[in-house]
Amino acid sequence: MTPHAMAKKIYKILADAAYDAAKSEGRFFGTADDLRDGFIHFSAGHQVAETLAKHYPGEEELVLLAVDADRLGPALKWEESRGGDLFPHLYGPLDLDTIVAEAPLALDDDNRHILPEGVA
Repeated sequence: MTPHAMAKKIYKILADAAYDAAKSEGRFFGTADDLRDGFIHFSAGHQVAETLAKHYPGEEELVLLAVDADRLGPALKWEESRGGDLFPHLYGPLDLDTIVAEAPLALDDDNRHILPEGVA
């Protein structure tokens, strides 16, 4: 089974301000890192905690977007990245109507992000 078939939802971590800007456009074109790399970075559920710890330690005002992977079509590719794991990469803009849930990411007493229920 391919990773795409296994993951019905993939996740994008965004600063609140970036998400607000995307809502006014109706699409998200990527962060500076996404634009540099030529695709929008996502994480599968089991990758979210490590992505937060590595790239967003202690950051406030973040939102976790759950996206319906099936609605992204062939622009979504699963490619090897950190530790040889396959990560979802979107080669094109993210249409906001593919977002199925959004959750603000609060910090716990140890300054680690608290994941919403259901995100592994």
